[in-house]
Amino acid sequence: MTTTTTLTPVTPTDSPQSTRTPADRLQAETTAVRLRIRWPGTRKTLSRHHRQRAADTFAAQGDSVSVSKKLIDTGHPTFRATTAIRTQVVEYWKRTTLPYVEPGTRLLRRRDLADFDTRMSTYRDGLAAAVGDLNRHYSDLIEGARQMLGDLFDRSDYVDDLRESFAIDWEYPSTAAPDYLLQISPGLYQAECDRIKDRFDEAVRLTEQAFAEELGQLVGHLAERLSGQSDGSPKVFRDSAVTNLREFFDRFERLNIRSDDQLDRLVEDARRVLSGVGPQELRDQAGLRQSLSRELTRVEASLDGYLTDRPRRRILRPGR
Repeated sequence: MTTTTTLTPVTPTDSPQSTRTPADRLQAETTAVRLRIRWPGTRKTLSRHHRQRAADTFAAQGDSVSVSKKLIDTGHPTFRATTAIRTQVVEYWKRTTLPYVEPGTRLLRRRDLADFDTRMSTYRDGLAAAVGDLNRHYSDLIEGARQMLGDLFDRSDYVDDLRESFAIDWEYPSTAAPDYLLQISPGLYQAECDRIKDRFDEAVRLTEQAFAEELGQLVGHLAERLSGQSDGSPKVFRDSAVTNLREFFDRFERLNIRSDDQLDRLVEDARRVLSGVGPQELRDQAGLRQSLSRELTRVEASLDGYLTDRPRRRILRPGR
């Protein structure tokens, strides 16, 4: 299966660089990318007859009971392989993009477009191969479901071929006011431009909030792992508690829209605290653990204050 993607560029603002707002820069430097994933359902609600039988077991009314059956063994290696690819796709999409106000749509740096499209195509090809492998075991999985479900098994719950049940699609929808609207009604065109500006103002706010909240969670988790003891011994922490923070710093540097100096300072403060410190050093040196925990707790408190005090912007103006 192939997917054709079409890029509709966002019209950059004509304002001089010095007078551009963060929302102007965000609109000029990104394109929207919408992700769609088609996936088969693995559970199904029981029929009224079977639901009533289940309710009778507990002397309950049928309408007050919600029961479903598991259609397929999702723990089978071939199914888990498809699920792993879906997880990778969603994580990559979120990791390389910024929030936007429309569900299922995020903002991608234009400079990253070619790499993004190539990686997504690779994921799509990988999913097709994994689904092909799953499809070869499909009859065995159906037979396993027949034995597992007993009287609840219904062959009509299963499609004949799984390959059309899985898909990863993405597209690049325009986030600019359409040119034809200017010819039809300049007033409507201006109203649409204002509406889009409001959306990018909100996208800036969402981006700042997402970065601050993620940093707060990462810093708080590491500080908690470094503080105190559990059963008389230092608390156990994984390398990922440190490496995840370092990955955040790199991603922030790559995607940061430079819209908030205070947020930039908070991220740099956290980076400075962790600079030159590795997971094994933290395990070996109790004094370093305690010192770093205090510093991270201070950063976490500053982030809490930032999130509490920052202004809230509305997504859309009334009456638009």
